[in-house]
Amino acid sequence: MTIDTVVEICNRALYVVCITAAPVLLVSLVVGLIVSIFQTVTSIQEQTLTFVPKILAIFISLIFLGHWMLNMMVEYMVGLWSDFSIYIR
Repeated sequence: MTIDTVVEICNRALYVVCITAAPVLLVSLVVGLIVSIFQTVTSIQEQTLTFVPKILAIFISLIFLGHWMLNMMVEYMVGLWSDFSIYIR
């Protein structure tokens, strides 16, 4: 296994991690922004108000996007394991 192969594997792994995490992080960011604007407008400074909508939004996004995220990770692992004989040379 050469350094180029290791770099390629790490590059692909980081790409898969970023692509699968991005939708959930974006949903959390948008919900947090909306809640903070709501808190600013209404002058409600309750700390727990930010957590419940974020948790619900993340849960709903995982319900809808979980299948796609799992498929991305499984495709990466299947590709990695199918080329295993090449890596051990």
